[in-house]
Amino acid sequence: MNINVHHVHGKRIAEVISDKPVLTNAAEGLELLMNLYYQDFDRIILHEKDISPDFFYLKTGLAGEVLQKFSNYRVSLAIVGHFENMPGDSLHDFIRESNRSGHIHFVASTAEAIGRLS
Repeated sequence: MNINVHHVHGKRIAEVISDKPVLTNAAEGLELLMNLYYQDFDRIILHEKDISPDFFYLKTGLAGEVLQKFSNYRVSLAIVGHFENMPGDSLHDFIRESNRSGHIHFVASTAEAIGRLS
């Protein structure tokens, strides 16, 4: 796993780059969050490909558990991917509501993620 650091308007944004999933369970989500948080990042970009598909099946509870940790630590998160083809009205409603809240963002590109987090 590598971290690309984006500097925008005086803000540091960590973009996680990996060739294998970095978030497959809640413990890994917390470990990733804490690792970056203690490196003074409060804005993080993850890519859909690096997250377990279970995250996107809301019935598993993985998304809720992980995103609650981000909220508790006041760390903003952008997840880059193609979500329109994912099944489930509940997921699409969840994504829409998350994007409205301003803390968790589901976006189509890294450039959009940086824009939302800066």
